[in-house]
Amino acid sequence: MSGSALGRIWESRNGRFGLVAVAFVVLVALAAPWIVTYPPNQLDIANRFAPPSLAHWLATAHVGRDLCSRIVFGTRIAVEVSLGVTALSLAIGTMLGIVAAYAPRQGERAILVVFDVINSFPSLILALACVAALGASFTNIILLVTVAFVPQFGRVARAQTLVLKSSPFLEAERVLGAGPLRVALTHVLPNIIGPLAVLASMNVPSVITIEAGLSFLGVGVQPPLASWGSLLHDGYTYLDQSVWPVVVSGAALTLATLGFTLFGEALRDAIDPKMRRAP
Repeated sequence: MSGSALGRIWESRNGRFGLVAVAFVVLVALAAPWIVTYPPNQLDIANRFAPPSLAHWLATAHVGRDLCSRIVFGTRIAVEVSLGVTALSLAIGTMLGIVAAYAPRQGERAILVVFDVINSFPSLILALACVAALGASFTNIILLVTVAFVPQFGRVARAQTLVLKSSPFLEAERVLGAGPLRVALTHVLPNIIGPLAVLASMNVPSVITIEAGLSFLGVGVQPPLASWGSLLHDGYTYLDQSVWPVVVSGAALTLATLGFTLFGEALRDAIDPKMRRAP
């Protein structure tokens, strides 16, 4: 990200909030092992449902686990899944989009049909069905949610490549003997990566929500790993005994999704001056 784009993001009130929130969430995920007081899976039955205190800053859960530690490690899970899914879907979708733009008509239609089939299912329903069929594991979640987001990047990459395909500078490169792979990597990709980066930043909160939804339903990240969705599920189960698990995990999920959403919108406005709004 260029310094000028970062500066334009900082000029916007929403952009500043999004940038700070994203930086905070990522730093918490990176520093998780060093900022917790208790191991996230440590049981303390005697202190179950304890309110916030100096010993347990964010209260404790139904088996006495420290909620602060669980939320911090849940942040790491959310960041790993969201960034992993976004990176994979960006790479695969961009490749397929460029291939579709240069492929013969039948090959292009085949790729677009696959995109249409995947897009015909809501992302959460498709991920839920695939995880239920193939099993709930950390790797499966990343791979299967990736499949749900590949068509978005693929269609954008194809549309941008079609615009560039007949550009004079690409024609000149081909006349000079540049092969398709060199043209794609050195000329097409750098010119289409901007819109794709914006789409990636705006997809991160969607991935976080899907991961939390799958974990809430019991087919996402499996215990004893901490996930915001499973913490919400446990909190609702024991809501009559303590509201803190729901409040704390809900606040973490809200902060992350709101922060990434506002950051993505600010990045879009910073890269595309026509869409820039007054701060």
